[in-house]
Amino acid sequence: MIVYDKIELQNLSLLEEAGSLQKAGFFDKEQYGAIEKTFVVPKTNNNLVIRILFFILGVFLYSSICGFLALIAIDSIHNSSEYLVFSFAIIGIIGSEILSRSTYYGHGLDDAFILGSQLALAIGIGITSDFNELVMAAFITGTALLSYLRYLHLSMALLFSLALTYTIVLGIFELNESIQAFLPFIMMAFALAIYFSSKTALQKLATPFYYNGLLLAKNFALILFYFSGNYLIVRELSIDLLGQDVAPGSDIPFAYLFYAFTFIVPASYLYFGLVKKDRILLWIGLLSLCFSVFTIRYYYSVLPVEIALTIGGAVLFATTLFTILKLKNKETGITFQPDRFTKTNAFLNADILITSQIGGLKPEVTTQSPMEFGGGDFSGGGSGGSF
Repeated sequence: MIVYDKIELQNLSLLEEAGSLQKAGFFDKEQYGAIEKTFVVPKTNNNLVIRILFFILGVFLYSSICGFLALIAIDSIHNSSEYLVFSFAIIGIIGSEILSRSTYYGHGLDDAFILGSQLALAIGIGITSDFNELVMAAFITGTALLSYLRYLHLSMALLFSLALTYTIVLGIFELNESIQAFLPFIMMAFALAIYFSSKTALQKLATPFYYNGLLLAKNFALILFYFSGNYLIVRELSIDLLGQDVAPGSDIPFAYLFYAFTFIVPASYLYFGLVKKDRILLWIGLLSLCFSVFTIRYYYSVLPVEIALTIGGAVLFATTLFTILKLKNKETGITFQPDRFTKTNAFLNADILITSQIGGLKPEVTTQSPMEFGGGDFSGGGSGGSF
């Protein structure tokens, strides 16, 4: 299913691990260069700016080919525009195959053709189905999954997760209203199913090819689980989508449950992120906690914004200072010590300081004085007893 050479993909994974170890200081650049020369890897770009520039170049190339085809065929298709759009999708698929077989992986050029083919397919299906959102979402879910399984691009894994979620939501709205009322709980169960299935797949994964995609799906499930029970999301969607009327002084059903959910879930994410030393989970917990504070402030403005921000900043500063004082001398477990795999300024400054100190230490050199002293019975150059 994978279009790339699996040996080259394994080499790329090993080279990325070696780069991480080199940045952590386990070996120097010369040793990393020797390792890099021994591995044959696909043509890729780790520099995000260069990859974006190549993506823009690929968009121009793809649009130029599609525009040339449209100029040729515009007079013959008349009202059958969907055929022209599907031909654009075919061009994108052919371009993706050519670039991938030329060992372009995450280069930028291939991104343009892969994303362009998905967009053209979605538009073509929309035209033929009279823009039925459920049909379009279901079709994009399948094509995005196949595209990720073949090209291993994380953008396709993200598109698959979003399209699958949207398909489930639209499918629920096709059912009767009694089931629609349980939409938050259905989405929570759906998020848990994605989380545990991706977690199980990660534990049983024998090759690293699909690791990043499964990790993305796992973290996407955590975000989806939180938003499925967030009070602001549930209340506003109940009003906009379900047409529920929330009168002044009243609230949505199970309001206290969603209030508790809004703060318990971010606190749980933070706790397990610290216990398991999972940095991504920790970031998700921090961001979701910030959104929880925004949720309460959206409905209950107890203090003016400037006073609330001042008090919040003071509490955050005091908490941070207390945590640093408690953890600065610990060297194991949860600690304030710098991560060796993170290139920080502290490490850089320490490296410069140590290098300068070592460079300033020179071995003692004994030189012969050009002057010849006389005799003497004490240390140093004394004089004799006669003139």
